[in-house]
Amino acid sequence: MDHSKHTHRESDNKSKLINRLNRLEGQIRGIKSMVEEDVYCDDILIQVAAVKSALDAFSSSLFEEHLKTCVVRDIKANNPEIVEEVLTTIKRLTR
Repeated sequence: MDHSKHTHRESDNKSKLINRLNRLEGQIRGIKSMVEEDVYCDDILIQVAAVKSALDAFSSSLFEEHLKTCVVRDIKANNPEIVEEVLTTIKRLTR
């Protein structure tokens, strides 16, 4: 994973992303507690589905921000690698 690139996010967007992650973290902790407390499997699976949906929403939001900021910037800078990067990201997100 290449961590050498950085993105400056507007504080409002960053706050929204962090809030989504905090909710996801809480949901995951809730699922862990349910397993520890031997809650009925179907009830746990309902929560797992909710987490998957929330994580998909987070990914979609982050990808939209990426397209509108980083990708546009790289296209304007004539970065020939950006199209391949976006295609790779789409493939990862749609697996």
